[in-house]
Amino acid sequence: MIINSGNLNAIRVGFSAAYMNGLGMADRQSARIATTVPSSTRENKYGWLGKMPSMREWIGARVVHSMAEHDYSIKNVPFELTIGVDRDDIKDDNLGTYTPMFTDMGESVSAKPDIMVFDALKNGFTTDCYDGQSFFDTDHPVLDENGDDGVVANTDGGAGTPWFLLSTKRSLKPIIYQEREKPVFVARDNPNDSNVFTNKLFEYGIDGRWNVGYGFWQMAWGSKQALDAAHFETAFAAIEGMKGDYGRPLGLTPDLLVVPPSLRSKGLELLNAERNAAGATNVWKDTAELLVVPWLA
Repeated sequence: MIINSGNLNAIRVGFSAAYMNGLGMADRQSARIATTVPSSTRENKYGWLGKMPSMREWIGARVVHSMAEHDYSIKNVPFELTIGVDRDDIKDDNLGTYTPMFTDMGESVSAKPDIMVFDALKNGFTTDCYDGQSFFDTDHPVLDENGDDGVVANTDGGAGTPWFLLSTKRSLKPIIYQEREKPVFVARDNPNDSNVFTNKLFEYGIDGRWNVGYGFWQMAWGSKQALDAAHFETAFAAIEGMKGDYGRPLGLTPDLLVVPPSLRSKGLELLNAERNAAGATNVWKDTAELLVVPWLA
């Protein structure tokens, strides 16, 4: 193959098409538990996560609520993935072996947000959220009905395989996926580029900027206890009973059970079986949807 602009343009289009094909293959599970927040700066601040006041009967003057400020921000991180194509492979028209690589590139790019979102969920037992506590913790600070300091848990500890019960129907889901720049296909394929002159490599890559963080911990329960009816009931009741400052009910209903593949059978038994191990009616049947996530393995 002669290396000229026409052939290089055709090669770029072909590699880009293979990348786009791979991009559409991945099953994006992260959208179930993460809200995508557009970003236009280096980082976004989420101080408003502290408190959302509710409406009250208007008696007398208005009561002006100020949002509880927390020093919580998510800084965008740059990512890239680059493939080098040897100049001799272009000259020898040996490009078929590269097509699967660019398809795999698309799959990898599409999977990266999922990996990051579920890593955030898995690491929530040790990573801080907006209130300075670990996302899954036993002592999140909340004001009680009298305005006194109190604490609320969204985990029951344990030492086994983690599983998660989430409330995902609100506009802001438990995890935040912050997107500054969508991944784009770029190329350094001018024969006069330094990479071609020095290493005889035509370079094709993807770059973008994004990151993940935490939303409201009240919408999530993380457990390392056995996944059974008793512990599921504890998690379900805890989310339903979540309250904001001053005892304000949040009206949350858990709807999604997230597990790694090793807990698939336990999850199916808990949510799909007509009867439990003792032969009694399984009261938890169809109370939540099961999401089995390979990235939690």
